[in-house]
Amino acid sequence: MIKIFQFIAQFIVLGLAVAFVAVYLRPDLLPALEPAAAPSAPHSYANAVNATAPSVVSIYTRTLVTQPLFENLSDPLYRALYQERTVTLPRRGLGSGVIVSPDGLILTTRHVISDVDNIVVALFDGRIAEARVVGSDPGTDLAVLKIEMDNLPAASLATDANLRTGDVVLAIGNAFGLSHTVTMGIVSATGRGQLNLTTFEDFIQTDAAINAGNSGGALVNPAGQVVGINSASLSQSIGAQGISFAIPAPLASQIMTQIVEYGQVQRGWIGVDLMDLSLALQLGERTVTGARVARAAAGSPAWEAGLRPGDILISADGDAVSSARELTLLISQRTPGSSIEFEVVRGRQLFTTSVDVIQQPPLGTR
Repeated sequence: MIKIFQFIAQFIVLGLAVAFVAVYLRPDLLPALEPAAAPSAPHSYANAVNATAPSVVSIYTRTLVTQPLFENLSDPLYRALYQERTVTLPRRGLGSGVIVSPDGLILTTRHVISDVDNIVVALFDGRIAEARVVGSDPGTDLAVLKIEMDNLPAASLATDANLRTGDVVLAIGNAFGLSHTVTMGIVSATGRGQLNLTTFEDFIQTDAAINAGNSGGALVNPAGQVVGINSASLSQSIGAQGISFAIPAPLASQIMTQIVEYGQVQRGWIGVDLMDLSLALQLGERTVTGARVARAAAGSPAWEAGLRPGDILISADGDAVSSARELTLLISQRTPGSSIEFEVVRGRQLFTTSVDVIQQPPLGTR
């Protein structure tokens, strides 16, 4: 038995030796090793467009504007005769919207339908309907419209956008009156704020072209889900190219739900305007971040709790404050009637104070 095993072992060693010599002399006998194929991008996004385009509508607005019949009259006689005379002319506007319920609720941006007299919606299948405004939110530049139609194709809103920089997105809208124009780009950044476009900013930045008429339209992922409502773009007149912004779908969905349920957004407010610190604070051995109070409205909950301009808020309910934008969003999401305990730095003094949260008053009355 031992001799049999020795014979087999010798045979295997001899075979390996022959194979080694053959490969050494003829390396071309080895099969070519091909690198693993990288996952490729789809050749077409038509499925995503077909899934979402029927739920995108074109919005046309009309506003009657009164203006002088003649302007800059140089002749004194004509000026005396005509300077008080006016003419009323229609001013027309363009926009887009997204159908979010089969019974005709439509999400769009507030600036598309603000201060207009008539709103007409054109559907993907060619039907036209007049729309009424259910409500709007100046803080996020969102609005909800309603048309009296049933069994409409509602978009799939992403409940958690979960977007990453570099993800492919499509913009669908009524660009320059060319309905259901589709453009493509990537997510350039998320969580963009401090743009002075709205009070509560949490924008998706994209290089997908968003032109006049695209506002209120859909920003779509390759799965056909609406991940954002297109809002604005930086003008090429200032040298910007491919810098556009959209409101995240989860935020838009929350705002829409509150507008439909309450007629307005239930948003917490304490009466302060905040700004970021230029440098972190050194408190003894602690290095802290925070937000500076730029303004505290007289008689507001913050004022009554002792907060004053120049105070630095370094924590809210025990959590560190990293930026003015973060704290502004946190306050806005608190239920009116609740309270927030702040840790405050004033000069070299450190103290805490509890501030009641109330419903945000209408913009312009604060």
